[in-house]
Amino acid sequence: MSEIPTDLRYTASHEWARLNDDGTITIGISGHAQEALGDIVFVELPEVDAELSQGDASCVVESVKAASDIYMPITGVVVDTNQALVDEPEMINSSPYDDGWIFKIKPADEDDIEQLMDASTYETECEDE
Repeated sequence: MSEIPTDLRYTASHEWARLNDDGTITIGISGHAQEALGDIVFVELPEVDAELSQGDASCVVESVKAASDIYMPITGVVVDTNQALVDEPEMINSSPYDDGWIFKIKPADEDDIEQLMDASTYETECEDE
């Protein structure tokens, strides 16, 4: 299994969330998820200013194997998207936690990120799949 950064929070559906210094939260998919999907060939990014609730499908990542919805880890408003993924969706495969981030949100409640899994719990969840 790929490395699981300890400074992030995770969902059971394999999204990760990083709290940024400005109070926004960056969201992407885990190394485990991108490995399961295989080569990513297309990303449908969410709309900036979209208000989404926790659990809502926010965008789609397509690989050579399947299309997969990306779900909101917490409630918030989309404030930025990684436009580089339009031309280079494979960045999610090569750098899922850095260059391959998908979008950023302004959370409705910044403390909601604490409800997500820490790295140790997420690793156990992945091993149990």
